[in-house]
Amino acid sequence: MKRALFALAFAASLVAPAFADQALATAKNCMACHAIDKKVVGPAFKEVAARYANDKGAADRLAAKIVKGGGGNWGAVAMPANPQVSAAEAKQLVTWILSQK
Repeated sequence: MKRALFALAFAASLVAPAFADQALATAKNCMACHAIDKKVVGPAFKEVAARYANDKGAADRLAAKIVKGGGGNWGAVAMPANPQVSAAEAKQLVTWILSQK
């Protein structure tokens, strides 16, 4: 019985999405340039969420920007590439960022 429960829990962990939060953002150095509710070097995550609230394609574009970097959307300072963030982690981070209200 214990083996069956363990196998079920393990299988569920493989298919359940990992949830991003501030801990992941901190671990991936996002919080060095961003904060949830105030501009640091880059915009506040709440500002990002407000700007892209009605943009259906924003999540994919923002996830790519996290990994590859980019600039021009929030002023003169470009966002550097963050190759330590995987594509899956970038999607998780964007989902969390866009949930900030």
